[in-house]
Amino acid sequence: MSTAPPALGVYVHWPYCARICPYCDFNVYRHRGRQAEQAALVDAIAADLVAHRALAGDHTLVSIFFGGGTPSLMDPADVARLIALCRRLWTPAETVEISLEANPTDAEAQHFAALADAGVTRLSLGVQSLEHGALKLLGRNHGAEEAARAARLARGLFPQLSLDLIYALPDQTPGAWAAALEKALTLDPDHVSPYQLTIEPGTAFDRAVRRGTLIPPDDARGADLYDVTQHILSVHGYSAYEVSNHARGPAAMARHNLVYWRGEAYVGVGPGAHGRLRRDGGWVATEAARTPTAYIQALSDKGLGHAQVDILTAQDRAEERLLMGLRIEEGVRWDEIAALDLHPGSERIAGLAAHGWVRSDAHGLRATPEGRRLLDGIIRTLIV
Repeated sequence: MSTAPPALGVYVHWPYCARICPYCDFNVYRHRGRQAEQAALVDAIAADLVAHRALAGDHTLVSIFFGGGTPSLMDPADVARLIALCRRLWTPAETVEISLEANPTDAEAQHFAALADAGVTRLSLGVQSLEHGALKLLGRNHGAEEAARAARLARGLFPQLSLDLIYALPDQTPGAWAAALEKALTLDPDHVSPYQLTIEPGTAFDRAVRRGTLIPPDDARGADLYDVTQHILSVHGYSAYEVSNHARGPAAMARHNLVYWRGEAYVGVGPGAHGRLRRDGGWVATEAARTPTAYIQALSDKGLGHAQVDILTAQDRAEERLLMGLRIEEGVRWDEIAALDLHPGSERIAGLAAHGWVRSDAHGLRATPEGRRLLDGIIRTLIV
């Protein structure tokens, strides 16, 4: 009986955005209509995928994720080209999840039908809020009605619809957030990713906080807002299968993100993209050249987009597995974290279990719902 090759996800980074949001620290660049550069980037990404097939060998392709940046700015024909190439390079699973991040402006929504025809099966819509004041604060270039219109359009075109939302905004009360979340759920998403606003170093929001013109909620208010999130989504049938991701049943879980959280292999192509590949019995971390120009040049010069390849030690790999695996309900297996001297009889684990923050069994270790609220502290306790 033949065994299927191991699972593989493909991440495609499209770095262009119509506007740079004040909270964003991703590797993004203003979209300025540079058609020649963007055409060259698509060619470079395609060449990089071919090069990665030679490096990674055969795998079962389970997911393709177009992230960014704003990949809904891509020509749908280019999206279709890259999807078809991935399917030729690796053995497709019976169902391949193909996700694409989109902003809900009317101009981008005009491409939704063509993106569905190109093969996209899950649209991840960056709604962020359906409140005018919040959208203005977040620097978004769409309005609340525009966002709702885009979500309704996507609901009719794609098998799966995911909504990204941001909460824990300055002065946001639990009641106001509850009403905003209830309003978003009327759009009937299969999957909801509610993220607490994080002030990332070097962003416009970081500068505003340091000037004192932006005051985010304190930890106690953040915890209250998190509890509201969990309660409302649970009542509406969305399970918190990961810290910030809620799905309406197992079929709605984001398969590509589970590639990361389960420690499966993934190829990262496009400027600044990261990857994790098996090599010579171990694992390597890859990172592509960061800027579009440098990435395109790297493909031209050496036929590969990597700017850096790091061999992961057993401890590196175990730390990654702990960090990612405890984010999801299913947790992490003991054999994956053995290099950290973690096992069912570990005193570190026993102390955390006594507080009700983790649970363990013969299979492995997982964080409880209460523990996932304190995940940073739990990780610090376990990695010594």
